[in-house]
Amino acid sequence: MAESGPRRKLAAILAADVVGFSRLMGENEDRTLRNLKACRSLTDEAIKLNHGRVFGSAGDSIIAEFASPVDAVVAATEFQRNLRDRNEGVSDEDQMLFRVGLNLGDVIIEGDNLYGDGVNVAARLEASAEPGGITLSGKFHDEVCRKLDMSFVSTGEQVMKNITNPVPTYKIEVSALPKAEASSETEPIIETSAEDQGSASVQIFDDKPPAIAVLPFTNMSGDPEQKFFTDGITEDIITNLSLWRTFPVISRNSSFTYREKSLNLKQVAEELGARYIVEGSVRKGGNRVRITAQLIDADEDHHLWSEKWDRTLEDIFDVQDEVSEAIARRAAPSVTGHEQNRLIRKRPNNLSAWEEYLQGLRCFHERQRSDYEDQGLLDARQHFERAVDLDDTLSDAYAYLAIIGSWELVQFVSKDSKKTLDMMKIQGRKSETLNPENPVALIGLASYYFFSGEHSIALNYAERAVQFNPSFALSFWWLGLIQAHLGNYSESESSALKTFDLSPIDPDLDKFFATLYFANLGLGKYEEALQAIEKALQYHPDQGHLLGFRAAVLGHLNSGSESKAALDRYLELRPNLKTQDDYRRIFVPKSMLADPIIEGLIKAGWVPEN
Repeated sequence: MAESGPRRKLAAILAADVVGFSRLMGENEDRTLRNLKACRSLTDEAIKLNHGRVFGSAGDSIIAEFASPVDAVVAATEFQRNLRDRNEGVSDEDQMLFRVGLNLGDVIIEGDNLYGDGVNVAARLEASAEPGGITLSGKFHDEVCRKLDMSFVSTGEQVMKNITNPVPTYKIEVSALPKAEASSETEPIIETSAEDQGSASVQIFDDKPPAIAVLPFTNMSGDPEQKFFTDGITEDIITNLSLWRTFPVISRNSSFTYREKSLNLKQVAEELGARYIVEGSVRKGGNRVRITAQLIDADEDHHLWSEKWDRTLEDIFDVQDEVSEAIARRAAPSVTGHEQNRLIRKRPNNLSAWEEYLQGLRCFHERQRSDYEDQGLLDARQHFERAVDLDDTLSDAYAYLAIIGSWELVQFVSKDSKKTLDMMKIQGRKSETLNPENPVALIGLASYYFFSGEHSIALNYAERAVQFNPSFALSFWWLGLIQAHLGNYSESESSALKTFDLSPIDPDLDKFFATLYFANLGLGKYEEALQAIEKALQYHPDQGHLLGFRAAVLGHLNSGSESKAALDRYLELRPNLKTQDDYRRIFVPKSMLADPIIEGLIKAGWVPEN
C-alpha cells in the first residue's frame, strides 16, 4: 500500500515582527529585550484570547495559527491598537512598532509546526506592511470583509519571492480603529435589537436554562507564580455566577481540565454540556490588574460581547462582580433585581488574606487524595489558617478549614479525630456566622455533623447549601452522600446523578461514583454498584476504603474467587480490622450502610472475630 501524503489543512496565518529590530538591538540590547517582552505580552494575550496558537517565534518574529480568519484579524487589530496605546505612554526610545501580515491558505502539518505557501505568503505580506499596520491577502479579505465593521483598502497585486502568482493585497486602516478604553464598559461584537433579544430569550429557555462554563483565564503576567491569582479570579467568577438561579454553571473542576489546551469551543461546549463559554485573561503588574473577558455562544459559534477592566488591586472585588453580573445579564435577561442582589458576596478586608486563601484553594485542589500523609492538605490548611489570621471575616477560608478536616478523617491523616471534629465545628460555625447564605460554609457544617453521626442535622445543612447555590456540584455530592447514609437511597441516587450533570468531567469523579455506589448498594442494585465503584477505582486504584467497598459488593454478587481476592487486598491495607465493631469505628458513625457493607465483606470471605 502506498504511503499517505503529508497532512494538510486550511488555516488563517498571522505573521508579525518588530520594525527595525536589529537597529534597536544595536543601540541598547537590554532596553530592547525589555520592551520586546512587554510588547509580546500584549500580542500573545490577544492571540490566545482569540483562539490562536503561536507555533513559530524567533527573535522578534511571531507566527500564529487561527481556525477562523475573523479571530485572526480581531487579534491583530486588538494588539496593534494596544501597542499603539502603549507607545503613547512611554518614551520615544521605549516605543516599538510591529508589522502584521494575514493570509488564508493551505498548510502542511508536521508535529506542532505548519509549513507551505499559506505560511510563506503571510510572512511576505508582513514584510510589505506599514509600520504599525496590517496587510492581508485577497483571499483573507474576502472571508472577513462582510463580517467585520472595518475599513479595508486595496493595495493592488504584489509579486512575491518564490510565490508563483501575484497576490491581491489589502490593508486595514489601523489609524481609524478606536482607542482602547481602560474601562468596564461592554463592547458588543454582535448587536441585536430589543425585539431580537426578546426572541433569543425565548430560544434560550425552550427546554431548560442554558448552562454556562467559565474556562481557566490565561495568566498573562509573565510570572508562573501568579497562576494562583489568575485561577482565583476564574474561581470567583464561577462562584458568583453559580448564585444565579436562572441557569446552571459548570463546576470549576470540569472547566479547569481544559487549562492550557488548544480549544475547539464547540467541542468543549458539547463535552461540558454548556451552551455559553466564558474565557479571558488576567495580567497583574505591581498594584494594577487587567482582566479581559468574552462571552461566546458555542452553539451559534459567535461572540456575544467582550469587555476589559484595567484597575488597581483595591478594586478587584468590584471587577469580579461586574464580570459575573454582565455575563449573567446576557445569558439570562429575565433575572430579577432580587437575583442580582444574591450575586453580591461579602468580601475580605485584607488583600493579603485573600491571596493566602487563593493559595489554599490551589493546594486543596491539587492534593494527593490518598490514605497517607497528604502534603497538599497540609499546605492548604496552612494557607487557610494564615488567611484567617490576617482577616477573620473571610467566611470561605473558615469553611474550607472545616472541609479539610473531613478529608483528614477520610484519608486517616488526622492524629486526633475528636480534636479534628471539634475544630470542624468551630470553623464551620464561624463561617456560617460570617455569611449564613454561603454554601461552602453550610457544607463545612454538614461535613462536621455527618462525621459526628448526626445525619439528620447534616442533611438540613446540605439541603440549604443546594438551596443557596443550585449549580454547586459539591453541594449535591454532599446531599447525596448524606442521603445514602441515612438510608434514603433513591433520593441519594438522584442527587449523585445531578453531580455528574453539573460537573461531567470533574477530577473528583471518583467520589461521585462512590456516592452512586452507596445508593445502588442500598437499593440492592449490585451490578450497578459494582460498575460505579470500579469507575471510582480507575482514579485511585489503591485507596483503601474504595477497595473495601468493591470487595463488599462482589460478596453480594457471590463472585467466588474474585471477591476473595478483592477482600484479601483490602485486609492487607486494614490489618487491624478484626471485628464488626472495628469496621463501624473506621466507617461513618451510625450509617445505615454499615450493615450491608459488613454483610458483603462476610459473604466475600471475611471472618470477623466475636
